[in-house]
Amino acid sequence: MKRYIQTILVLFLLIASAPILSSYTGTEKESIESKSIKFPYKQAGLTDRQAAAHLLSRFTYGATPGQIDEVVKMGLEKWFEKQLEANQADDSLKANLSQYEALTKSNKEIFNTYLNGGLIRNRAIRAGLIPQDSTGKLEYKERKELVDSFMKANGYKPEGDLIRQFVNQKIVRAVYTNNQLQEVLASFWFNHFNVSLTKNECIRFVPCYERDVIRPNSLGKFSELLLATSKSPAMLTYLDNFRSVASDNNNVNSEAGAKRLRELYAQQQRLGLLGDTGAKAKEIAGKIKGFKNSQGLNENYAREIMELHTLGVDGGYTQTDVTNAAKVLTGWTIYPMNDEYGGAQIKKMIEKVGEDKLKEQGFVHDGDFMFAVNKHDKTEKVVLGNTFPAKGGVEEGLKLIDMLAHHKSTAHFICKKLAARFVSDNPPASLIDKMTQTFLDKDGDIKKVLLTMVNAPEFWSKQALREKIKSPFELTISTVRALNAKVAQPYQLANWINKMGERIYYYQAPTGFPDRAQYWINSGSLLNRMNFGLALASKRIPGVTFDLTALNNNHEPESAEAALRIYCKLLMPERNVDETVKRLIPLINDPQIHNKIDAAATKTDASAATPPPASMTDDNMMMTSNNGDSKKSKEVLKEKVNRKKASDYTITQLQANAGTNTMLSQVTGIIIGSPEFQRR
Repeated sequence: MKRYIQTILVLFLLIASAPILSSYTGTEKESIESKSIKFPYKQAGLTDRQAAAHLLSRFTYGATPGQIDEVVKMGLEKWFEKQLEANQADDSLKANLSQYEALTKSNKEIFNTYLNGGLIRNRAIRAGLIPQDSTGKLEYKERKELVDSFMKANGYKPEGDLIRQFVNQKIVRAVYTNNQLQEVLASFWFNHFNVSLTKNECIRFVPCYERDVIRPNSLGKFSELLLATSKSPAMLTYLDNFRSVASDNNNVNSEAGAKRLRELYAQQQRLGLLGDTGAKAKEIAGKIKGFKNSQGLNENYAREIMELHTLGVDGGYTQTDVTNAAKVLTGWTIYPMNDEYGGAQIKKMIEKVGEDKLKEQGFVHDGDFMFAVNKHDKTEKVVLGNTFPAKGGVEEGLKLIDMLAHHKSTAHFICKKLAARFVSDNPPASLIDKMTQTFLDKDGDIKKVLLTMVNAPEFWSKQALREKIKSPFELTISTVRALNAKVAQPYQLANWINKMGERIYYYQAPTGFPDRAQYWINSGSLLNRMNFGLALASKRIPGVTFDLTALNNNHEPESAEAALRIYCKLLMPERNVDETVKRLIPLINDPQIHNKIDAAATKTDASAATPPPASMTDDNMMMTSNNGDSKKSKEVLKEKVNRKKASDYTITQLQANAGTNTMLSQVTGIIIGSPEFQRR
């Protein structure tokens, strides 16, 4: 709360009038007429239009012009039902996504097409195209030409192209899809089961993770979603479980370990993998004390599946449970995508004995997932009081995941997170209890849990209305949708989302981005939000087009104050905007607004006592333009048009760049940056 107050005081410096951001913590709500419909919002005094606005604010990325009328005409319950079905036609979305070829590729295809610089160089060396010590023997230009030619001949593409396509598609989906609830939930579940592009090994697995694991399971059974994430190469890589093997499999410092290693070598010899070396290895392993493989038990995933994915930090598990769960999940790994990273050995196994023989031995191959029985801990384990007998196989992991998915602590933890996302940062315990009971009674059916939530009076209460603060991504997409804008260059919007503090797909911790207002609101981020609104409204973000006057039936307001009242109602429908208008009038009448915002931003960057979130200070967070130039996030974002700051533009230049009335653009930009527009 102290940081909240400091933020408001910094923003107060922008103008010598009322504190324009005080409504961030305000609790006033307008009086609302009541109208009886099936959803229980009559008790809260909401009309059907206000209720429709509330539904759209919670279950979409923002209402488009006229959408409230459409929902009311269809019926709120019917609209929500269709969103739960998530099968509405999306022709416009498909047309916009068709340009991104990576979206249709499998993990294996992506893995063997989009390569980072190190992999490309290694393959070029193995092909004899460049010498291993190429730095000293070839000029940069010559080496680059050879590598470019090598990439083209083999169909390789830079990993950066994959990342750009992936970021672009997220923005395009959020803007254009008719199945908005599914997309909102896809983002929620991705954040819940977070994997990060900061871990280089993950990058090529993340697109299919979202497409094939998260999105299609976002409205299904939680147990199915949990299992799908656990077997995904992205999760197996991100939390290192693909490397986890039984400690006794590698450490022969004990009699049990030596016995297990001898069994392992004998098994591999029977499969024809080791030949004569198998017997020799067995002999050595039986004699040498302290032999240890570089791999071993890794507890990362076992800990996070309990703490973050299911039970919660207070869910009743112990460190012993974590260790034993990690043993249960040993051998859960990735079916190799090529001859690198151990793929040659798997290929040799299949060629020699066939998959049927491997299956008899206990190996499991399911798509990109593989259970390697030779890496699995065969001892007895006990997790949360449940015994896993010795000599088990892949069924142990399946049992563990099902057990966690249906645990009472999991039901409460998941329902609390859902309520925090769709109701308020601190949802009522009574609502969480109702949702939890449905979760337990309906086998973790996400649709039924959501129905319980939206049918509860707590969802419609005045305490829940507009009590969520938009994340930078939500702010950006809701603005684009409210303006009915077309997006031709989504990465330009991604740059602004980064600048406002949310580098999508790059949150490093497995927790995912926090879903609380305090995380997003600080002086620097709010100033960036205001600058975003001004830049977008004046059409200084390339590739985003819209018509402001068309929103008002092509009528141009007579004055800035009239524009403020009209466009507040257009961009924030079904709200009482009187207080917002009163707070914003001094801003729209200030000819130095751009200079003051830039000055406040500079002062904030130079003197901020509290650092912004880690995701905003990461040296890797770059503001990248289409031509490849970049600046660190702390620097002032320079627009593509002449690379000038907003304050550097004359009125004439603003008019030329905006293509509309400058007064209207500035008014709209200020509304977008206002406290009330930040609420959803």
